[in-house]
Amino acid sequence: MRKLKQLAVAVAAALALAPISVFAQEAPVKIGIVTFLSGPAASPFGVPARNAAEILVEMLNAGKVAAPYATKGFGGAKIETEVIDESGSSTTQVTEFRNLVQRDKVDLVIGYVSSGNCLAIAPVAEELKKLTDFFDCGTPRIFEDNSYKYVFRTSPTSTMDNVGAALYVMDVKPKLKSIAGINQNYAWGQDSWSDFEASMKQLDPKVVVKTSQMPRLFAGQYNTEISTLLGAKPDVIHSSFYDGDLEALLLQASPRGLFKKSTGILTAGEPAMWKLASVIPNGTIIGARGPFGPYAPKSALNTWFDKIFRDRYQVPPTYPSYQMAQAILGVKLAWEKAQAANGGKRPSNEQVAAALEHLTYEGPGGEVRMVNGKGHQAIMETAYGMTKLVHGKMTVTNVKRYPAERVNPPDGVKAADWIASGGFKK
Repeated sequence: MRKLKQLAVAVAAALALAPISVFAQEAPVKIGIVTFLSGPAASPFGVPARNAAEILVEMLNAGKVAAPYATKGFGGAKIETEVIDESGSSTTQVTEFRNLVQRDKVDLVIGYVSSGNCLAIAPVAEELKKLTDFFDCGTPRIFEDNSYKYVFRTSPTSTMDNVGAALYVMDVKPKLKSIAGINQNYAWGQDSWSDFEASMKQLDPKVVVKTSQMPRLFAGQYNTEISTLLGAKPDVIHSSFYDGDLEALLLQASPRGLFKKSTGILTAGEPAMWKLASVIPNGTIIGARGPFGPYAPKSALNTWFDKIFRDRYQVPPTYPSYQMAQAILGVKLAWEKAQAANGGKRPSNEQVAAALEHLTYEGPGGEVRMVNGKGHQAIMETAYGMTKLVHGKMTVTNVKRYPAERVNPPDGVKAADWIASGGFKK
């Protein structure tokens, strides 16, 4: 018994003298993942994003991701996730965020599809000093209207989508005379239409706006708006609809031939093109919120990601999956950069945030550059193409790519001011 007591004392003494970094590496990194798991946004958007997080965390923990992501977990520490449903009001999401931070003690949060939720969460993340990476929510207002230390977005804003859409429309339809829009009536839809309309008028001041329809988010029924658009007879109809709203619009518009009579440009349409190929007319202009899905550049990382995703889920990864993957990979690189600068010890939120600022890295969709929003907002190139059904399989043709500087404003310049100056035309 005396020997056992002596051994216990020796072990306790050794543990007391052990380097802090040993324990830092043993403690898991807890990540709160927030995306839609129920409601109309779940199937086409939230679940593919959740699936990407699930498989990427599994592969990272096993050390099975290609360089520079070959280290296990985050700097050797195992990754654990807590997945939260984004459905519900912004007030609900703020409560859930506080629970993740204060009750569940997550190390960081990656999430949010809804622009309204991101606008509500950002000041709370700053208040709680919790590193938070928005993997989507495209409104440019987050970093245009405020400056943050703990908040990041590793995907581009809707400005890129809509400036790129206008450039593509003018490239493929230089003789068009009129446009119209149908967009959701909240920050994402309002910003998307505003940027597209202003860009089109810069490119051709003679373009006529026939109508702008703004139904409420998740309205589900669009027969009145479809009738108005049919009556207006625009050359092009712009829509930033996503999730179940986009699916409902396509299904309701198809029997009435809306997108056969007017060319549709669906800036977030890529997730629907696989599921609803039969109701999307050839020649519809499709965006993927960046160089994702069919627009992803060839690379070993993209080939790997596409294969593991298809093998696991039997469907191709769509842009929500790409956005989630590049969010996790970007934070991993920042974590490990901060850890190295911290002598191998577990980094603080402040150290990881400093490492993520102005970071340039490769994701499955290509180069991600954290240059806007004082280094907190990503820019990327973008691409558009036109749908073509070939032997029952949806493809994209006439693909055109636009460099990041052409479709994103310079740091410190508001999107509306940059578009109004015609800076994207250069």
